[in-house]
Amino acid sequence: MENTTNDTTTPATSSPQPEAVSEKSIAWEREMIEKMLTAGLKEQRAKRRWSIFFKFVGIAIVLIIFGMAKTFDLSSSETVPMESHAALIKINGVIQSEGKASAENIIKALQKAFGEKKTVGIILRINSPGGSPVQAGRIYDEIQRLKQQYPDKPVHVVVEEMCASGGYYIAAAANNIYVDKASLVGSIGVLVNGFGFTGLMDKIGIERRLMTSGKNKAFMDPFSPQNPQQKQYVQELIDEIHEQFIAVVKTGRGDRLKENGNIFSGLVWTGTKAIELGLADELGNVDSVARDVLKTQTIVDYTEEEKLSDRVLKKLGASMGEGAARYSSQELLPSLK
Repeated sequence: MENTTNDTTTPATSSPQPEAVSEKSIAWEREMIEKMLTAGLKEQRAKRRWSIFFKFVGIAIVLIIFGMAKTFDLSSSETVPMESHAALIKINGVIQSEGKASAENIIKALQKAFGEKKTVGIILRINSPGGSPVQAGRIYDEIQRLKQQYPDKPVHVVVEEMCASGGYYIAAAANNIYVDKASLVGSIGVLVNGFGFTGLMDKIGIERRLMTSGKNKAFMDPFSPQNPQQKQYVQELIDEIHEQFIAVVKTGRGDRLKENGNIFSGLVWTGTKAIELGLADELGNVDSVARDVLKTQTIVDYTEEEKLSDRVLKKLGASMGEGAARYSSQELLPSLK
């Protein structure tokens, strides 16, 4: 009996070599990284394109708004009627170089009003506590010049709430001044104000280190002790401006002024008292002056208003920081307030 042995031979299965597996894995990882980088670059390019697109859209919107504002400014300007009329110019708020009541704005309005053939007279409606003596002086001088150039066109001032200091400086150029019985009129004086911090600095241990190339360069510096000589100089300066103010009032009001030692002291008066002192002429308002004095029912407003396009630019930030810069530059200037 033969023992038959069946040798079952199982074919050997070839297992992948470690090197081949490693190469495939690296190739796959490289491919995935390349795909991710490509996708990232495409996304960045798309974001950049959209960013550029929205910037152009924003610029286009700004230009369209500005263009519309300019068009509105041109189309909304008031047409002067072809009939006789009183020209109204409003002087509201503080008289200063940057503002509605600046000499530039008021003088433009005055020149337009006087230059119009159908204007029978000018009414200045003043509601102001005063302001810059330079701005007030420029307006006063221009009124005097235009009155000489157009002698048939009188200038009348109508006071609303207040016509004080620099406001009254301007009013003195008018032929007549009309007030309400409760208006505040006068304040014929000059001031320079500021603060001194030297005592506070000593208490909290702050040392002021200031260097100048002129011994008076830093006069009125709030962080340095007040110098008696410099104080006297400032007093002489404002006294000189006060004398100019007094001369303007005396020239404008003439013999209508009554003898009173307090008229030029800086006090304010009610409208009724101002008439008694000769600082004003009669009670009246814009309508009554146009109707009863200038003999016209038609009033045309010549006041220079801020244009819509300028307001749009300011809203967009064109004038950021303007207020702070103006305050710092004007804080120590003489003021008719």
